Amino acid sequence: MKIKKRWLVLFLAPSVILFMLIYAAPLIMVFASSLTDWRLMSPGIHFTGFANYIRLFKDPDFYMALKNTLIWILIHCIAHVSLGVFLALILYKRPWGWKAIRTVYMVPNIISNAAIGMIFVNVFNPRFGVLNSLIRLLGFGDINKNWLMDAATAFPSVTMTWFLFAGYTTIIVLAQALSIDESMLEAARVDGASNFQIDRLIMLPLLKKIIGTTMVMAASYMLQMFDLIYVTTNGGPGKMTTNLPLLLYGVYRSEYNYAYANTIGVCIIVVGLFSMTLINRSFKVNEADY
Repeated sequence: MKIKKRWLVLFLAPSVILFMLIYAAPLIMVFASSLTDWRLMSPGIHFTGFANYIRLFKDPDFYMALKNTLIWILIHCIAHVSLGVFLALILYKRPWGWKAIRTVYMVPNIISNAAIGMIFVNVFNPRFGVLNSLIRLLGFGDINKNWLMDAATAFPSVTMTWFLFAGYTTIIVLAQALSIDESMLEAARVDGASNFQIDRLIMLPLLKKIIGTTMVMAASYMLQMFDLIYVTTNGGPGKMTTNLPLLLYGVYRSEYNYAYANTIGVCIIVVGLFSMTLINRSFKVNEADY
């Protein structure tokens, strides 16, 4: 038994070392440096305690970025994932051309966010954009609205740049649905259950954990969202579409203040841990099936 444990330690050691070097050490560095005054032009690093956190919690831009981030996480986890699950349940029934639809629907998800951002910059362009052209074509007036730079429409416009592309959720949930024993569904049909009842009372409960997993992925994705917002609005107008990653980048670019930027990074980590824990407990993702 001791020999087996030694081999186990030997084989696990490279992975543990890599984890410590690539993930744990930088994470500790982020927390430690957030308690200092560390700037690009500073001659040294000075311990300042919680001064950066006090500054952060007094900054109205932080609260705007936090609010936007949390709203986008909620939209992504609830509405976006629901769209993906709905499409997965439709594709599960194998309608005509379902394989082609599945493939086509994944295409936007394999395009970089920067490229998608540039596409929507042109879609929302006030002069020659597709949206304004369509509105004029339908006879709603000669509109030249700048959707991405108008305070009333910037946030929903940015949201629409990713909202419809639920390809990953659809494929993951569909794969899990296809692994469900068909005999259970057939027994429900024999008992007179409708397709809606089967989806609501059998399919969704069996897909609960994988839906929770896709919500974790969705929350993680929104906590990393940077390039698409940067390309479309750069957080504007004002700070209307600024999220935490964009705020972090703005602090770094304007002040070269690594310590304060890492303070925002710590907040991103805390929001992420809170979101993942809430989702995992709600959907019992980590609990074993018995």
